[in-house]
Amino acid sequence: MKPLILLYYFVVLLLIGFSTTCHSQTSGSKDSIWVIETTDGNTYIGTVSTFNTDPIEINTKIGILKIPKNTIRSITHPEKYQLVHGEYWPENPHSTRHFWGPSSYGLRKGEGYYQNSWIFFNQVSYGFSDHFTLGVGIIPLFIFGGVAETPLWLTPKFNFNYKNGKGAYGVGTIVFGVLGASSEFAGILYGTNTFGTRDKQLTLGLGYGYSSNGGITSTPTVSLSAMIRTSKKWALLTENYLLAVGDSDSFGFISGGARYMGRKLAIDFGGFIPVTSEIERLFVLPWLGITVPFK
Repeated sequence: MKPLILLYYFVVLLLIGFSTTCHSQTSGSKDSIWVIETTDGNTYIGTVSTFNTDPIEINTKIGILKIPKNTIRSITHPEKYQLVHGEYWPENPHSTRHFWGPSSYGLRKGEGYYQNSWIFFNQVSYGFSDHFTLGVGIIPLFIFGGVAETPLWLTPKFNFNYKNGKGAYGVGTIVFGVLGASSEFAGILYGTNTFGTRDKQLTLGLGYGYSSNGGITSTPTVSLSAMIRTSKKWALLTENYLLAVGDSDSFGFISGGARYMGRKLAIDFGGFIPVTSEIERLFVLPWLGITVPFK
């Protein structure tokens, strides 16, 4: 099957799935609902009549609970979208990326994460403001001894949310180089547009490659990615690319997988399928990554 045809059907199925799940969230009244997180990691959801007493009484589904103030880590008023079928979903700290490629949402000021993919690929990203994120990545070949070259990359990104809160757009670049080898570098300059929320989003991207000695490519790379949060701790992921080569040929990658979002880390697992007319049989390149958020 031709790459463009395969990608076309995949995109259609993706859009259908996105549209049917994007409206599945329901919410209760946020005027009286509070979320209390205690120092032992438990979370309680319910109504609170007053905060002037100690312990604080919260009326939950299982009854009235009394929580001493010295055991409370935080008290928050949940947003409407965080109450799903009566369950509280904490803020998604992994909404700025898919498997590796970025969405248009950015880290907020002071937020960051460390990401490791397949042991050797390491990246730290930090939000210097609500609209600018910078990532630094490295493959530490020097740990093997006798290897002087060190591959690294930078990922600056500017992002701006839509005023209605249902999307964002961003521009950035990914610059690759090798320390200890030469001063040459290569990268991609891209723009993205994300539709949806931080929990359910569809991202379209367009980028042009460049290098220190070859200028800018005349054919773009197109990307289509999505993340759909299906529960408090799980999300589905896909990240797909199409690159035109010359006037008539093209190749790309389609992918699918899942993300487990724990309290202190996230685990991504899935697979990428190369799609090109030169490949007669489909095969899957597995993906495994761990992300640790911090602030």
